[in-house]
Formats: sequence, C-alpha cells, structure tokens
Amino acid sequence: MSDRILGVCGILLALFFIWAATIIKLSFISDPIGPKTFPFIIGGLFGLSSLAIFLRPDARPSWPSMTGLAELAGGLAVMVAYVYLLPAIGFVISTAFASAVLSWRLGANLSGAAAAGIATAGGIYTVFHLILGLTLATGPWGF
Repeated sequence: MSDRILGVCGILLALFFIWAATIIKLSFISDPIGPKTFPFIIGGLFGLSSLAIFLRPDARPSWPSMTGLAELAGGLAVMVAYVYLLPAIGFVISTAFASAVLSWRLGANLSGAAAAGIATAGGIYTVFHLILGLTLATGPWGF
C-alpha cells in the first residue's frame, strides 16, 4: 500500500512540476529549445517512474530502521543547509562541503570524502561555469 501512495504522490508532483514549467515566461531572445524543455523532460521521467512504482508495488516493502531514518534525515539536513549556504559562501565551497559530507555518510573515509567533495565541486564548476559559461553562485571569494 505504501508504494501505491508514494506512486500517486510522485505522479501528482510530476504533474505539478510540468504545470509549473508551462508558466515559465519566455524572453524575446531565446534559444530554439527554450527554458521549458528540461523541466518537461525531468517531469515526464519522474511521472513515468512514479507510474511504474504505482503499477508494480513491492509485495512486502521493508522500512528502514530508526538508524536508517536518522541517516535519511541527516542527508536531508545537509541538502537544506546546502540551499542556505549556496548564496552565502558560493557554489564551489558549499558543493564541496555537501558532497564531502554525503560521501562520508555513504561510507567513504574522511580523506576520500574530502577528495570526492573537491572533485565533485571542481568538476561541476569546470563543466557548467568554465565550459558552458553558466553563472553559478559566487561567494565572498568570487567563486
């Protein structure tokens, strides 16, 4: 039953996401694909995934233990902190921090988690800012 509830919630969220994409205002200078395409694709894939969960629920779902739920809550707290830290300290530092903490909680040792955080932040910064020219949040140090 819980899988069906999750599937319905996912479908409703996907429909809301697609609807929200339809109200994006277009600029008079826009590329041929436009800013709505990516949200449509994400919403469609999310809706199809939720439909699969609804149509093929797990017969005996297993719920995580209290420790597992605490780990999930910790991951959510890291992502919420990331959202608040992003404009304050910039993309590179906040992404490195969040990636490192999440890598550590997924089982990496501290030095490996730090390396993963730095590599993730550096790689994303290189691709999106330096290669594609997208603007990312700048912190007090300019990156």
